[in-house]
Amino acid sequence: MSLPDRIEAIKADYAHCFGCGAANPIGLGLADFTRDGSKVTASFVPRPAYHGFDNTLHGGIVATALDEIMAWSAILVEEVMVMTGTLDLRYRKPAPVSSRYRLEGQVQERRGRRLRLRGRMLDGATFVAEASGLFIVIDDLAEKL
Repeated sequence: MSLPDRIEAIKADYAHCFGCGAANPIGLGLADFTRDGSKVTASFVPRPAYHGFDNTLHGGIVATALDEIMAWSAILVEEVMVMTGTLDLRYRKPAPVSSRYRLEGQVQERRGRRLRLRGRMLDGATFVAEASGLFIVIDDLAEKL
């Protein structure tokens, strides 16, 4: 199965996911997933409802977007579903609600059921936030895809 077909099959199974589900009317709607080696990218266009203070994106939405792209790096690189064990965030710059963001997730290390993942959120060439975390494998997708 091609990568775009795999992505669509996973998104169909998780249509109500807050991060990527097309059937979730209030979700983030992450789209345009690509994979290059161990790096996965996606685009994120915030809704006005994700407003924090002073026309910035709420920090919890930034954290959710980073958590989601990191999980997708596990899905597309390691072919596993994961749950977040720990998430360490660094907010670098204010993230305007009106921007279109590029998300990057990368598998740094796998030891059995534990994956160390990294994520970054960019507004153009500017890093607005980054994350790292420990994720735990909960399901093997290799046989399902």
